[in-house]
Amino acid sequence: MGKQEQARQSVSFAIVGTGGAGAITAGSLLLEAAGKAGYAGILTRSVGPQIRGGEAAALVRLATDTVECMPPAFDILVAIDWKNADRFLADMPVAPGGLVVADPSAGEVPAQIGESGAQVIFCPMKELAAGIEGGRENMIAVGLVARLTGLPLDVVSDVFSSKLARKGEAVVQAGLDGIRAGAQQADGFGRDYPLAPARPVKGKRWLITGNEATGLGAIRGGVRFAAAYPITPATDVLEWLAPALHRIGGTLVQAEDELSSINMIMGASFGGRASITATSGPGLALMMEGLGLSAASETPVVVVDVMRCGPSTGIATKSEQSDLNIAVYGFHGDAPHVVLAPLGVADCLFTTQWAVHVAETLQCPAIILSDQSIGQARVLIERPADVAFIGGRKTWAAKTSEPGTDYLRYAITADGVSPMALPGTAGGQYTADGLTHAENGNPSSRSFDQKNQMDKRQRKIEQFDFGDRWGVAEGSGTTVILTWGSLTGAAREAARMLADDGTQVRLVALRQMLPFPTEGLARALEGAQRILIVEQSHGAQFHRYLKAHADLPGEVRRLNREGPRLIGPEEITATIKEWSDQ
Repeated sequence: MGKQEQARQSVSFAIVGTGGAGAITAGSLLLEAAGKAGYAGILTRSVGPQIRGGEAAALVRLATDTVECMPPAFDILVAIDWKNADRFLADMPVAPGGLVVADPSAGEVPAQIGESGAQVIFCPMKELAAGIEGGRENMIAVGLVARLTGLPLDVVSDVFSSKLARKGEAVVQAGLDGIRAGAQQADGFGRDYPLAPARPVKGKRWLITGNEATGLGAIRGGVRFAAAYPITPATDVLEWLAPALHRIGGTLVQAEDELSSINMIMGASFGGRASITATSGPGLALMMEGLGLSAASETPVVVVDVMRCGPSTGIATKSEQSDLNIAVYGFHGDAPHVVLAPLGVADCLFTTQWAVHVAETLQCPAIILSDQSIGQARVLIERPADVAFIGGRKTWAAKTSEPGTDYLRYAITADGVSPMALPGTAGGQYTADGLTHAENGNPSSRSFDQKNQMDKRQRKIEQFDFGDRWGVAEGSGTTVILTWGSLTGAAREAARMLADDGTQVRLVALRQMLPFPTEGLARALEGAQRILIVEQSHGAQFHRYLKAHADLPGEVRRLNREGPRLIGPEEITATIKEWSDQ
C-alpha cells in the first residue's frame, strides 16, 4: 500500500497498554513535543478503577488549530499489549482505513479491531526494547507515532531529554535509542498521517489540565487555604494546589473525610481567608449539610465538584454531567447559592477565579461543576488573558459604624450583603451558626426574623450583577445547539462542521447555572426555531432544569446520554442534519 502523503489539519492516535507500561507517559511526551513544534492538541486518558495496574490508554489529538474534544475515531492505535484492552476499546474506535500497530507477542488482536476496517501491522516493540540496554516499549511507541504523524524527531528527542535529564545519561540514551528504533520501524510501514505545517505561534503556549487550571484560578481569585479528602477525579486539583499554596504563604490540609473538609474551609473563611475544597459526586453529597451552614451563616466557601459517572461509586475514572440536580437542588431548606460550570479546560481558570470572587462578594457558597473529561484532559492552548475582579468581601470595623451602635452581623441591607467582622475585631463579636437568627446573630424562633433573613439572602443573589459571563452565544441561524459546561467544545466543533456544509447554527452554552440566567439566555435564543439540548446525563437533568426556568422558543429536542461514552461533535452534527431533513 502506498503512503498517504496528503497533509492533515488534525491527526489522532491512541496508545494502549497495561498500567505501568507507560502508555500515558508516551502520549504526554508526544503532546508536549507537538506544542514545541507549534501545534495545538489535547490528551485524555482512559484508565480502570484500580489503584495500580489494570488497563491504561492515552488518547491524543493534534491539530494545526485549537481543538477541544476527541474525534469520532482514531487514525492510529498503538498497542503495547492487549491486556484488559477490551474494557476500553469502545472509547477509542479506529477509523476505517486507519492503522493499528501491535506487538506480535501481545496476543491475538481483539475482534473489535479486526472488524474496524483498519490495517493491522505487527511491530516487535518488546523485542526492540529488549535489544536496548534499559529500553522500554513505550519509547518505541513514541518513535512510531512521531514518524507516522510527521512530528520532528529532533523536537521529540529534545523534549524527552529535558524531562528525563535528572535520571541520568544512561536513562536518557536508552530512551533516545528507543525513539529512533520506533521511527525506523515506521519507515517500513508504507503508511503515514502527516500533519500540515504548524501555524506561527504568538507568545507562549500553555500545556495544562483542567484541574491544574482550576487550582491556578483559585489562587488568582485570592484563595489561601484549602482542605480536602482525596477522591477521583478531583485529587489532581489538590496535588497542584499543595505546593502552589505553600509558595505564597497559604496552606492545604488533607482532611480525614469530606465532612471535615467543608467544615475546615468554613472555619478558615470565618477567620478571613478565601477558602476552597475539591471533590466529586460522593463527596459533594457528604458536604451538603456543611454547605447549608455556609448559606445560613453567610460564610463564603467554594466547592469544586469534578463530576464522574454515578450514582454512588459509579465509574470513578470516567465523565458525566449528572451532579447538576444535587448542586442546584441538594440543599435542605431554601439556601440561595451559586453554581458555575467551566466551558472547557482553559475556562476552568476563569470560572474558578470568578467563583471565588462571587462567593467572597456575596458571602455565600459557590459550587463549580467541572468533570473528568476536562478536569483530567491536558491541552495545548494560548496563554489565557489575565482577569482582575474589582471588589471582594465586605468587612466591618468599629470605626466604620455609627458611634454608640452595636455590631449587627446580619443587618438587613439594600443589597442583602452585611459587613463581616473578622475574629479579634474590637466590638465585632457575633454568633455564626445554622440557627435562624436576628440581625445581631442571636438565635431566634420569631417568624419575622426567619422571613427577613431568608429575603436578605435571596436578595443578595438576585440583585448581583453577573454581567455577560453567564455563558457564550456564538454564530447565527434559527437552529440552536444549547448545552452547558464541558460539552461546549464538542458543540462548538459541531457548529463549525455544520457551517462548512452550509448549515448555519448558533451555539449557546451556559456557564452560570444558578441563579438561572433568564435574561441572558432569552436574548441568546431570540428567533430560534429549533433547539437541540445536548447533555451528558441519563435523566436529561439539564433539559428538565431548562423547562423549569425558561420559555424555550420553537421546537425543542434533546440529545442526552449517560457517561462514560462522551457525546462528540459528529453525533451532534448527525442529529441536526437528520432533523433538518425531516
